[in-house]
Amino acid sequence: MHERTRAEWRATRQRAAVLRALHLHDTFVSAQSLHAALAADGVTVGLTTVYRTLRLLAASGHVDVVRDSAGERLYRPRPDDGHRHYAVCRECGLSLAVDSDEVERWVARIARDIGFHAVDHTVELTGLCERCRPPMSRPAAGPPARRRTPSAG
Repeated sequence: MHERTRAEWRATRQRAAVLRALHLHDTFVSAQSLHAALAADGVTVGLTTVYRTLRLLAASGHVDVVRDSAGERLYRPRPDDGHRHYAVCRECGLSLAVDSDEVERWVARIARDIGFHAVDHTVELTGLCERCRPPMSRPAAGPPARRRTPSAG
C-alpha cells in the first residue's frame, strides 16, 4: 500500500469483505453492484464503506478504475504486474487490457517536457466489442451499372 494511504487504511472486517468480493469478479464492477453482491451473500457492509474502501484501494494502486458510459466508476483488482489500460465495451462491459507502452512513454515525455513530477493519468478507451457491434451494413449502392449495347454495324 502506498505511504499516503497506509495511514488511512485500517484493516476492518467490512473492508476485508469488500476486497474479497472484488476479487471474485472477473470484470470491472461498480460500487453499487459490489454492495448488492455482498448483501446477497449476507455480508453487512454499508454502501459508504464500499465506496470509501474502493477509493482507498484506487489511491493505493490496488485497483484499476474505468468509467462506464454513464460516468460511473467501475473497479477491478490491479494485476501484480502493475498499472493497465483497458478497452471497455459500452454495451456489455467486456474489458480487455491493451498494450499501453506507447501511452506510458507519451505521459513520461509530456511530464518531462513541462517539468511535472509524479504525474498520474487516465486513459479510457471505450467502444463496441465484436459481439456487440451492429451488423455490418451493406455497402451503399452506387449508380446502376451501364449496360453495354451491341454496336451496330
